[in-house]
Amino acid sequence: MIKTRFEAYLIIYALALGAMTRGAHYTLQYPGWGGYLLWAATAGAVFLGGAKILDAIRYEQEAKAKAEAEVNPQEA
Repeated sequence: MIKTRFEAYLIIYALALGAMTRGAHYTLQYPGWGGYLLWAATAGAVFLGGAKILDAIRYEQEAKAKAEAEVNPQEA
C-alpha cells in the first residue's frame, strides 16, 4: 500500500523508467512515426497512471483526516 507522496513518486519513477525503455524498443521494432507514436503512448500512460496514484493518495489522506475529525471533534 502506498501511504506517502514520496512512495508514490518512487513508484511513478519506476513506471516511467520501464515505459521509456519499452518506448525505446518500440522505435527499434517499428521505425518511423509508428514507433514514435507508441513511445508517446507509453509516456502518456505514465502521466495518467501517476496522476491517478497521486489523486488516490490525496483522497485517502483527506478521508482519514475527516474520519479522525469526526471521532475527535474538539481537536479540529
